[in-house]
Amino acid sequence: MDNEADCAPRQDASPLRRHRPLLWLAALSVFMLTLDSTIVNTALPGMAVSLRQSPLNMQWVVVAYMLAIAVLIPASGWLVDRLGLRRVFLAAIVLFTLGSLLSALSPSLRLLVASRVAQGLGGALLLPLGRLVVMRVVAREHFLEALSFIAIPGLVGPVVGPVLGGWLVQALSWHWIFLINVPMGVAGWVAARRLLPQDEVRTRRTHFDVVGYLMIACCMLSFSVALDGLSTLGFQRLTVMLLMFAGVVSLVVYWLHAMRVRAPLYSPRLFRLQTFRVGVLGNLFARIGGGALPFMIPLLLQVAFGYSPSSAGMMLLPMGVASLGMKRAVTPLVRRFGYRRVLVGNTLALGALIAAWAGMRAHTPVALLLLMLVAGGAVSSLQFTCMNTVTLKDLRAREVSSGNSLHSMVQMLSMSFGVSVAASLLSVFRGWYAERMVEELAMLRAFQASFICIGAMTACAAGIFWHLDSNDGRAAHPARN
Repeated sequence: MDNEADCAPRQDASPLRRHRPLLWLAALSVFMLTLDSTIVNTALPGMAVSLRQSPLNMQWVVVAYMLAIAVLIPASGWLVDRLGLRRVFLAAIVLFTLGSLLSALSPSLRLLVASRVAQGLGGALLLPLGRLVVMRVVAREHFLEALSFIAIPGLVGPVVGPVLGGWLVQALSWHWIFLINVPMGVAGWVAARRLLPQDEVRTRRTHFDVVGYLMIACCMLSFSVALDGLSTLGFQRLTVMLLMFAGVVSLVVYWLHAMRVRAPLYSPRLFRLQTFRVGVLGNLFARIGGGALPFMIPLLLQVAFGYSPSSAGMMLLPMGVASLGMKRAVTPLVRRFGYRRVLVGNTLALGALIAAWAGMRAHTPVALLLLMLVAGGAVSSLQFTCMNTVTLKDLRAREVSSGNSLHSMVQMLSMSFGVSVAASLLSVFRGWYAERMVEELAMLRAFQASFICIGAMTACAAGIFWHLDSNDGRAAHPARN
């Protein structure tokens, strides 16, 4: 029995080794997206100076990119079914690279936001396709290892992104944070041409649910514009309420539509699967904090604490390193405690860490700030990997494309909401405190109140993960049986 147990891991690992080239290609696509997201966050204050904007009004540079990804993702599964994985992957790399070039050449905030939309459209296809490559070539029992593998190179982006972004803004200009995507895009295109097999176009699904797609898009846009309308757009409360109402109505109409049509964009049957249902809802709310934290910390360090762009980038380096190092601990933790215990406890810890940033000051010792960043990086890494895996692990073969697309859309939409919520809270609290104290203190108080609110919102998501079965993690790993 002991000999059989010793031999099993070597036999199980061979399929993963056989697909390593494709796994590295998927990891490269994730790396491009994570690098672009994190490098922009550190550069926002410098970009604001160049474009003559307030640093607190720059969130649309991030939101437009993530929202464009979220809006196009629902069509990604249908595009793959109709055009083939290889064709769509190559087109996505080209669009992402061209969007990066246009962003670097933008002379105003409006043109930059428009270019970021184009860049996000390419990213909308790269994000789910990277996972789809894995899910089509790797056996189910190796999903956790495979997804962790492609996430490790992708986490190099958050490690080098803040440092590189701060250095480029301070030493050269913010334009270079987009120009560096061009050679990576070319390299990715060449690799995809060589590694991806010829397309096997699926003709089974011949109809695209246009009505459902429009309802989903309307819902996402309504909520996003409503959230941002509280800050930069200056909407009145009635306008925000009407937009929120339109978003809710669009979601309800879509659900009713999906219940009666033969081939909906996302079948309600997906939500009959407990792990998928809990995973999607948990991602929607828990990632709000995950999206807000990378946006707020660089602003806090530079706007409230007076750090330079390069210094702020260097401060964020331990956060990325901790995220990368935590990946190796995910599988043992899940195998021992199961998904429910890990996600419930980790979500509460993530919310507490976000709220704890309210206690940081400009004179706080650097060692304590670094400790906070290390803890935040490790907890976020564990959170995201577990949420991704528990959401996708039980999908059947015919549900993989649609379920993966929905999961990716929710992931990006939630992170976009996180940035919008953070910007709105900062704007509201800053205006409230500015009437009572000097500007510098009002800015600090606004950051503190915003961190507490976002931390509380994130912690509430633990109640969602409590609905997972206590045996979910153990049942997924035969070694525990």
